[in-house]
Amino acid sequence: MAMEFMDALKNRRSYYRLSDEKVVPEARIEEIVKDTLLCMPSSFNAQSTRIVLLFGEEHKKLWSITLDALREVMDGDRFPATQTKISESFLSGYGTILYFEDTSVVNGLSNKYPLYTAKFPVWSQHTNAMHQIAIWTALEAEGLGVSLQHYNPLIDEKIREEWNIPSDWQHIAQMPFGKPLDKPADKDLNGTDMHLKVFR
Repeated sequence: MAMEFMDALKNRRSYYRLSDEKVVPEARIEEIVKDTLLCMPSSFNAQSTRIVLLFGEEHKKLWSITLDALREVMDGDRFPATQTKISESFLSGYGTILYFEDTSVVNGLSNKYPLYTAKFPVWSQHTNAMHQIAIWTALEAEGLGVSLQHYNPLIDEKIREEWNIPSDWQHIAQMPFGKPLDKPADKDLNGTDMHLKVFR
C-alpha cells in the first residue's frame, strides 16, 4: 500500500467532490474487498457480511435510483440541492460498495445459541462496521476519495430488484468512491482524554 495503515486511518476523511477518473485499477479495488471479506473477524465466525461492488454504469444506476426515490419523498424546493449533492459527490465517482448483513446467518446462530439471541444482531452490525472501516482505510491508502452513506431503507426494494439481492440480505450502507477533487473538511477532534481510561 502507498502508506502505512495507521497513517491511512489518521488521514481517512469523507470526500464529497469526486470524479470518475481512475486512480487505481478496478481489479485492485476488488482485491481489497475480497481480502477484507476473508480476514475480518466475526462473532462465532459467522462471516455474515455481504458486499456488492458496482463500477461504471452500474454505479451510476445506483445513484439514479437514489435520486428517483428522493424525488418522490422530498419537497420540490429542497430537491435541487439534494440532486446537486448526489450528482457531484456520489454519482460523479466511479464506483460504490454496498454493504449487507445476511440475516439468515444471524437468525441461524440465534436458533443455535438462544442464550445470545439478543446479541447476534448487534454483533452482526459490529462485523459489518469492521468491514467498512477496513475497506475505507485501504481505499484511502490507495489515494481514493470515499464517504459512507445511508439512503437505506429508501432504496432497498429497487436495488434488490435491480441486482437480484437475496431477500435475507439486510442493506446497511453505501460507500461511493472516486478521484478526490478537493481536500476534505477539517475534522473536529476531541482528543482522547474524555474517551480513554488507562489503568496500570
